[in-house]
Amino acid sequence: MLLDKPVGLTSNQALQTVKHLLNACKGGHSGSLDPIATGLLPLFFGEATKLTQFLLNADKRYWTVFRLGQSTTTYDSEGEVTATRPVGAGRRDIERALERFRGEIEQVPPMYSAIKHQGEALYKLARAGVEIEREPRRITIHEIKLLSLENDLLTLEIACSKGTYVRSLAHDLGEILGCGAHVVQLRRTGIGHVGIENAVPLERLQALETPVERARLLQPVDSVLHELPDVHLTPLAAHYLKQGQSVSTQHGFKPGWVRLYEGDTRFLGMGEVQDDGRVAPRRLLALGENP
Repeated sequence: MLLDKPVGLTSNQALQTVKHLLNACKGGHSGSLDPIATGLLPLFFGEATKLTQFLLNADKRYWTVFRLGQSTTTYDSEGEVTATRPVGAGRRDIERALERFRGEIEQVPPMYSAIKHQGEALYKLARAGVEIEREPRRITIHEIKLLSLENDLLTLEIACSKGTYVRSLAHDLGEILGCGAHVVQLRRTGIGHVGIENAVPLERLQALETPVERARLLQPVDSVLHELPDVHLTPLAAHYLKQGQSVSTQHGFKPGWVRLYEGDTRFLGMGEVQDDGRVAPRRLLALGENP
């Protein structure tokens, strides 16, 4: 389910709500969104939960609004204001500052994050007033586009690699400009090749009367994995693969992850092309004979 998450819910709360609406026994999500954020949240159910990692590693796209002139504890509008400073930067100053964020950069994650330190989430330590020195992480900002600047509200579009914290971008940009900044709106518009236009608003799901009606909005799990190459197996090769054996088949791909199909259309799960060209099973779905 490609969910358009509303503001005010954690990703897990959104997952549990949809899981209940579908009467699903097992579920997971791919790529957390803060409660302040809205937008694309892929939800996986049943056997499909084995494949959440493949969207976690995909690039992300965001539309966001930063408020210039204020810094907060959480780097967004949910935190307490720690400093208020005048905004002297104009559009040209901001464009120059944004240049420093394009490409591969080092980013220090915010204290209010789910990153673990000695088994404890950083946000729990932050709430207790504990500040931990965080190691910078290497991320890539593919694109950061200034859309508008009005009344100290800066609107941007961002395309970035996994592990990017837009809140940290806001904080760091504010420090470069000398006025401080934090996120007031954040909307995820894409993950990999999947766009928000295919997502289902939670209120639409809730308006449907039965789990069967809601289940009609589910999508085949391989529909969100098209960035990975596909390998089609003969029934005999598929048989041995499902027994856990690596198989030889024509594909022409370099070592790495691939989607596996029996014949033209039956999706089996994920495999890995090995150095010798054979395909090994890695994340196969437990499907019946007539899925």
